[in-house]
Formats: sequence, structure tokens, C-alpha cells
Amino acid sequence: MAGVALQCCSLWRSVRFRSLVTSTVPRLKIHTTASPMMAATVEQFEQAKSKLSTLKNDPGNEVKLKMYALFKQATQGPCNTPKPGMLDFVNKVKWDAWKSLGSMSQDEARQQYCDLVGSLVAAEGGSSAQVAAQPAGSEATYETLLVTTEDNMTTIRLNRPHKKNAITTEMYNDIVAALEQAAKDDSVLTVFTGAGDFYCSGNDLSNFTKIPEEGVELMAKQAGDLLRNYVNAYIDFPKPLVAVVNGPAVGIAVTTLALFDLVYATEKATFHTPFSQLGQSPEACSSYTFPKMMGVAKASEMLLFNKKLTATQACELGLVTEVFPESSFQSEVWSRLKAYAKLPPNSLALSKQLIRSMEKDRLHAVNDAEVELLVERWTSDECVNAIMSFFQAKSKL
Repeated sequence: MAGVALQCCSLWRSVRFRSLVTSTVPRLKIHTTASPMMAATVEQFEQAKSKLSTLKNDPGNEVKLKMYALFKQATQGPCNTPKPGMLDFVNKVKWDAWKSLGSMSQDEARQQYCDLVGSLVAAEGGSSAQVAAQPAGSEATYETLLVTTEDNMTTIRLNRPHKKNAITTEMYNDIVAALEQAAKDDSVLTVFTGAGDFYCSGNDLSNFTKIPEEGVELMAKQAGDLLRNYVNAYIDFPKPLVAVVNGPAVGIAVTTLALFDLVYATEKATFHTPFSQLGQSPEACSSYTFPKMMGVAKASEMLLFNKKLTATQACELGLVTEVFPESSFQSEVWSRLKAYAKLPPNSLALSKQLIRSMEKDRLHAVNDAEVELLVERWTSDECVNAIMSFFQAKSKL
């Protein structure tokens, strides 16, 4: 069946299936997360289509199948055509991909199409902001974040799906800037989520390989200052802050959740803080918030002994507010958040500040103490050796 063209739109006419001989849809590795309230406009959808022609690399058959399915769903709605015969391998696989989207709305399919094209463009070094939906009211664009404001909500979406949304040094600064902007805008809620299958895989460990000429000590000090400012941005944030955990969360993506006001998770999410495995120590005030939230023994399992929690376990321990089935996660959560965003904004903000005011000074002090210990850890032989061992093990996979 090699040489059969994808027919989702004219831009894909030259793209060929080279090895698509199976009669079932493969498990797609790239997914997008999108909310009904963030539907891309028709113009943005057309812009996304035009950006496909700028891609230099073939994204692979699985991604092209996903693209085909989203395009059909966005332009025609749910699959309503007869199933191809068993021997019509290629068309059957395409039909199965479209059919797998079920009753997804055309608006949501259009948004996911834009998000997927944006992630592909970003993976090649382009700006995903050129194709992602940017509703009126957005104040800034970032290379690895999608920041939008709509329906009284500012959404900060981590957008490095090809790297499991691992946080680089530049992203730390961008997230702080996005939080500062969200604190000043007219939105009622601020929402964090991730693009693709991961919420966030924590630190991009390549951060630790960029050692300046002045040595490890300077790098550790600069990283400590950056971490302190990053965590303070959460501690001081004046409005309700909501995490929509769409997949696995690791490291600082987990520890900061205790500083959010609501944490909604899909049943497929996991929560892992492998600090001792990397020769490091807790951060984001987790040495205080986790024992207070879940008890010392359970907190120690996570922070000392690297225990990975399921979404249900995290909910039972108080780290997650509510867990949703994967099939209805996006629709249920965003529908609920749209309703919350209609509540009186000053009442929400002032009530949140009152609840948090009793702990704010303590959290700042804990943050300072954690950063001080981490700076020491980062300059230790134990930490350096642990990180090197991690990279060596990863290179063998």
C-alpha cells in the first residue's frame, strides 16, 4: 500500500504512507489537549493549514493519521461514512482514526488541530504562537508557552510536548512573566495545563549541563535565585490558581501543586518526586506543605523515597482536588472552570488572599531554606554523580 496519499487537504497531497500496512489504528504518540472554551477561529484553522507546508521534516505516519482525523472532524464533524472493506488497508486505518474521535465537537477538533500544528512547528524551531489560537486579550507570546485569555480565564499551557513539557531555564523566566501578567489582567481565574500527553516532566536536566566559565558554584547560585523567584510567583499570586493535570507530573510540577487552589487531574496522571534519586532535596515549599497536607510518613514516601502516586492516591492524600475519567476530563473540567470564572472576581481574589495570608510568611521562609540547601546539593559530588548516572542510564535506553 506504499504511495497512497493522505487526502485530508491539498497540502498533504505530496505526503505518502510508506509503511502503513496494518489494518488497525496504531497508538498515537502525540495528542493535544484543548478546552471547549478555547476554540480556534476558522481563520486560525486556515493559518494552521498553511503552516503545514513550512515543515521540513516528515512528522511520521502516526502524527499524520492524527492530523487527518482532526481535519475531518473539524470540517465534517463525527465520522459518518461507511467503514471501508478489510482489504482496503489504508482507507480503513484513516477511517478508524477519524472514528476514534467519537463525538468531539468541530470547535474542539479545530483547536486540537491548531495545537498539534503549533507543536510540530515549535519542534522545528519555529514559533507555535504563529498557528495557535490567540484570542483577543492575550498580551504576550512565548516560544514554549501558549498564554491565552478568554471567558474570564487566563490559561498558561506548557508547550514542549516533544520534550514532555520539561522546563528549561528560559521557561522558568517566561512562566514568572506570564504569572505576573495574569495577576494584572482582567481574568478571574488562572489555569495551568500542558500540551500533549504530559502535564510536565519537571526540570529539563540539560539545565545542569550548561556550566558557565566561572564554574559550578556560580551556576548553582544563579539557579537558586531563579528557583526562589519562580516559587515566590506562586506564593504571591493574588487570584485563584487552578492546575489541569492532563498527564504525568514530575518534580517541581508536582511540588508546586500544593500552592494551587484547585488541582483537577485525569485518571491517567501520575505524580513523582525523584529528588533523592538525583542527589537533590525538596523544593517549592514541599518540605512544609506535603507533611502538613498528607502527614509526615506519606510525605516522606514521596520526598525521600521517590514513591510515584496514581491520581487516585494523590487525591486521597489531598494533593489533588478531584480525579476525572480520561474520556470526559477535558469537557468536564473546562465546563466547570467556565462556571467558576463567572463568580464575583473580587470576592474570589480577596477570599483566596485571606486563606493564604496566614501561611504566606512561613512559605517564603521555607522557600528560602529549601533553595539554600539545594544550592549546596547542586555543588556536591553526590548530586553531580547522581545526575551523570541518570544521563548514562538514559543514553543506554
